[in-house]
Amino acid sequence: MNRKERYQHILDYFRESMPVVGTELQYHSPFQLLVATILSAQCTDRRVNEVTPALFKRFPDAFAMSDADDREVYEYIRSVSYPNSKSRHLVDMAKMLVKDFEGEVPSDPSLLVKLPGVGRKTANVVQAVAFGKATMAVDTHVYRVSRRLGLVGRNDNTPLKVERQLMRNIKEEDIPNAHHWLLLHGRYVCTSRAPHCEQCPFCSFCPKNMTDDKL
Repeated sequence: MNRKERYQHILDYFRESMPVVGTELQYHSPFQLLVATILSAQCTDRRVNEVTPALFKRFPDAFAMSDADDREVYEYIRSVSYPNSKSRHLVDMAKMLVKDFEGEVPSDPSLLVKLPGVGRKTANVVQAVAFGKATMAVDTHVYRVSRRLGLVGRNDNTPLKVERQLMRNIKEEDIPNAHHWLLLHGRYVCTSRAPHCEQCPFCSFCPKNMTDDKL
């Protein structure tokens, strides 16, 4: 099976089995999605969803958070990974939103990545989920699954290279969903350690089982 056929088979499966898909992060505005995505770096969505209800009740928008002390924000997010740096990023991010964007989250990726705590992956998540743009956020799950299933080549060994390959091979209308399809497959089936191959619908043509497949 060549790479084009892999894409066709995998995407056809997900379109049929998961036609409606979205982020597992809980939010009610682009600002809250941005906050939750920043918090999710090297942290599970489940943990983030445990802390954000109280956080968003206290700081529902950029204006409220921009007036906060990062030590107060820290108390709400102390159970997530790297709470010290994330609390500083959140407050500084909110201040910049208020100062430069009237409290609104910009949809332009070149502006998003200027915000404290926002890198390319976070910006792509916000563009796709909050604004419906065809961007591919490559986190650890998407990166792992793309390489394991042979959707990218062996030399596509950075998140940016994987992103570019996926963008070239997936139709624009499928890209926002494809991020979630690959992410959820990696989170629950093709896990980092001890993947659940017996549950995988792609096991029959997974490269690990194909000695003569050209990736």
